[in-house]
Amino acid sequence: MEVEVISKEIVKPSSPTPHHLRHYQLSFLDQLAPAVYNPLVLFYSFNKDSNPTITEISNHLKTSLSNVLTLFYPLAGRVRDNLFVDCSDDGIPYFETRVKSRLTDVTTNPVPGEINKFLPFQPDEVAEFGLGVQLNIFQCGGIGIGVCISHKLGDAFSFFMFIKTWSAIAHGDQPDYIVRPEFVSATLFPPKDTTGFDSRMGITKKNIVSKRFVFDASAIETLRAKYEEKLGCRASRVEALSTFIWTRFVDSNKDEPGPKLYNMLHSVNLRPRFEPPLPENSFGNIFRIAVTAPTYLSSGEECYGLAREVREEIRKIDKEYVKKLQQYGDEHLDFMKKGGEKFMRDELMTFSFTSLCRFPVYEADFGWGKPMWIGSPALTFKNLVVFMDTKIGDGIEAYISLKEEHMAKLEGDQEFLTFVSPPLLLG
Repeated sequence: MEVEVISKEIVKPSSPTPHHLRHYQLSFLDQLAPAVYNPLVLFYSFNKDSNPTITEISNHLKTSLSNVLTLFYPLAGRVRDNLFVDCSDDGIPYFETRVKSRLTDVTTNPVPGEINKFLPFQPDEVAEFGLGVQLNIFQCGGIGIGVCISHKLGDAFSFFMFIKTWSAIAHGDQPDYIVRPEFVSATLFPPKDTTGFDSRMGITKKNIVSKRFVFDASAIETLRAKYEEKLGCRASRVEALSTFIWTRFVDSNKDEPGPKLYNMLHSVNLRPRFEPPLPENSFGNIFRIAVTAPTYLSSGEECYGLAREVREEIRKIDKEYVKKLQQYGDEHLDFMKKGGEKFMRDELMTFSFTSLCRFPVYEADFGWGKPMWIGSPALTFKNLVVFMDTKIGDGIEAYISLKEEHMAKLEGDQEFLTFVSPPLLLG
């Protein structure tokens, strides 16, 4: 798919950042976050009777973007030395492109690697800029808005907070309905000396392929029912699907030499786990990882207990965990370093899951309706799964990134394919 950049410019905040806010301190958890971008592309189609011109669309986006950057002022700065953001209102890169294809060429058969072309930066680029936006204009008049936010500044929750606020401003919502961020992360988790910790561990372009698989609601319900007996209650959609994908990955690679010490990693939002809970508009990397060391490595009936293990580890990320993390951050850093050393020595294989399910991803109306589809690009983390809700129904889109040989084995696994929606086995 050919994408031609036709213009580049810098969009700056509509109002200058006050002098006392020019030095934005990264938190300890920001420092631990990978130096990459969180990326998504929002696709919009237009009714021929109300199709705005590209100039109108672009000017509308840039004006509202300038206004929202005043609220999210660190995003318009520059990250320095993994310690702070220089909030000097330098602005964010804004690109416009012409796509020599129709929007339906993308949405009828989404290929994650092709979606990368609609982004202002590649996800694994070192994140000096806090934010980047790319407006992609298709031959049919439809558009794709590619957005990248530095993971050093915010987690997925922060990403969607920004999208929600930007679209609300663009839509002309009343000020009382516009979410304003609270920058409390560094107060909760003061920065530390992270010497010896590599935040880019696991990021690689070599031999990694990303593909999108769709699991419809009935397939997910079947998996939830399978795991219910061992779990003692109904498994969540994410618990069931992550357990299933992991077990099929292990089974399809059971004859491969290498490390047999596995960790399953699930990202967990800490905001509701504070005492009292943090407001939802708390901006930053306010998440941690639940680590499950699976007891079972086969795919037989006994492995269904893994869903229970996953739930137990996620539940350990509670208010007591948060208190200890605040008090004993150095111990947590040592734990992260030791895990990284095992990973680099090939003693440990990790498999990471990030869920964007239940986020209001399809509510972003910039003034011309809600997105027809939202896509994730190919990511350069080995053994990574990103879950997103399907637009309609209770299905889940799973973006899976694996080594090429591991992906080939997974795609050849008949039990795995049994649960994938056949018409939507894309990639």
